[in-house]
Amino acid sequence: MIIDTTLNDGTPICIRAVRQDDEQRLREGIEQLSKRSRYLRFFSGMKTPPQNVLDKLVNVDGHDHIAWGALRSDVSEKPAIGIVHAFRDDDDPLTAEFSVGVLDAYHGLGLARLLTAVLLLDCRREGYREFSVHILAENKAALGLARSLGAVPQAREGNVTELEIDVEHAIATLRAEREVPGLTAIFDAFEDGKDA
Repeated sequence: MIIDTTLNDGTPICIRAVRQDDEQRLREGIEQLSKRSRYLRFFSGMKTPPQNVLDKLVNVDGHDHIAWGALRSDVSEKPAIGIVHAFRDDDDPLTAEFSVGVLDAYHGLGLARLLTAVLLLDCRREGYREFSVHILAENKAALGLARSLGAVPQAREGNVTELEIDVEHAIATLRAEREVPGLTAIFDAFEDGKDA
């Protein structure tokens, strides 16, 4: 499924499942992140990700590892601008570790919210009930997104807070924001059965 939608500023994007052949796009995207954004996302400022990290991020099976990416659809090379992942917890198969990354130039345009909506809807279809997310205390934007979805703190270790997000509650929260054009297209895509 490919979902055509827009960011808050009207930039046209498409959101689709991550594929094995997206490795180079992913590598370039990580390299384009500012050092601070890489630190907030990976808890490391590494400019070039190790191959084992890239392998893990593109090894998507649509069940135990679900990932979606956003591409600019108004540019011929369709560069990647954001990505979201859910990794099934080995000890609790109804829970997934959740992460999202957005290129610096697209911060504040609603992209993390759009990607999260797609991931939540896909994960619900796969039987997930909760997301677990680890966020650095200084990552105010990520904490704000998680809290807006009803995240509940579970633990804190050093500078990292672990939160849990109830999938159904988060979907209901986003559904209430249907006046946002980008979200409407995402809910419509899943509800129209285009995900079958």
